[in-house]
Amino acid sequence: MSAVIHLQALGLTEYEARAYTALLALGRAVPARVARQAGIPRPKIYETLERLEGRGLAARVGQNPLEYAPLSAREYLARARRSFDDRLGALDRDLSRLAPDPAPEAVYHLYGEAAIRSLCEDLTLNARQRVYMAGETPLAERLERLTPRGVELRRAALAGLPPIAAEGQRPFLLARDGEAAVIAHFIDEGGPGEAHGVHTHNPVVVHLIEGYVRLAARSAGPGVDKVEAPL
Repeated sequence: MSAVIHLQALGLTEYEARAYTALLALGRAVPARVARQAGIPRPKIYETLERLEGRGLAARVGQNPLEYAPLSAREYLARARRSFDDRLGALDRDLSRLAPDPAPEAVYHLYGEAAIRSLCEDLTLNARQRVYMAGETPLAERLERLTPRGVELRRAALAGLPPIAAEGQRPFLLARDGEAAVIAHFIDEGGPGEAHGVHTHNPVVVHLIEGYVRLAARSAGPGVDKVEAPL
């Protein structure tokens, strides 16, 4: 059951997750019935239900016979979300102390097609205002589908402009929100070497790429540059 797997990811043991989902299905039940429903050995059900009670996921609703009922799954999810956000905030603070944000002029080298595509997808998915891209049609088409709704998208081919890659290489440019950019060179099938590129937050480089994409769109003529206005 997928709910059991997700509950385990949130920190419950397998028995706890199975007992809780069984309680949700039963509504209210004696431990023996919960054990049968959840497939938990009878000797383990009492301690499992007590741990659920300690987590605020179950409550005793009777003593003779002893019965348990599930507490709100919605409340549990809200608590888990708050706890997760708190942990992320603490991790962000700790990591910031260990390694401050890189200088915007820093340039990071990228190697391998998978790494470049993954970074381009992450940048596109996190776009808030605009995405500019040009070149490498299959990747551009995928990123176009990933662009969030309401984000301005400009996409162009690199035809009609001076080449920016060596023979046997396919260039790709991506700029996001005026704050991050990727310049990549993919290798033709059977060609020497591997895909490579750079990633930077340098605003000068980012704005140069945006300008190059606009120029490429104008050079290619109408119908190439696609713009989705913010909703």
